Amino acid sequence: MSLRFNHTKANGAAFRAMMALEEYAGSHVTDKVLYELIKLRASQINGCAYCLEMHAKDMLKLGDHSDRILLLSVWREVPHLYTDKERAVIELTEAVTQISHQGVPDVLYHKVREFVSESEYMDLIMAVNTINSWNRIAISTGMFPGCFDAK
Repeated sequence: MSLRFNHTKANGAAFRAMMALEEYAGSHVTDKVLYELIKLRASQINGCAYCLEMHAKDMLKLGDHSDRILLLSVWREVPHLYTDKERAVIELTEAVTQISHQGVPDVLYHKVREFVSESEYMDLIMAVNTINSWNRIAISTGMFPGCFDAK
């Protein structure tokens, strides 16, 4: 596997646009653990190894979340590891990431809205869209864990 090209250098304007989106999402989802769970679950679904490694490490910096990281792909089977709000947002992340499957059903929308306002719901959607965009950039350019490490 090899990196096709460094997207940060190939098109600075596109990179800056993505960074602006990241800065917005990162500053509006104030629960940083929840933000990392969104990034991890979307990256699992999309198969983005680069982002999985990065966000697992980022989440570990927030505390001992090893079990939550390791079991995220089977979150429905381990309800004790995730709060009701986290479970709702993880499910929303899955629905938005796989939007063509069934959209976001009303029951899921209302479940998430039990925990967040309309404005916060939009912030969550922006966070999910942001990591999905990063995943697509990483996969399309051939990124993998360690691809930017000095040789």
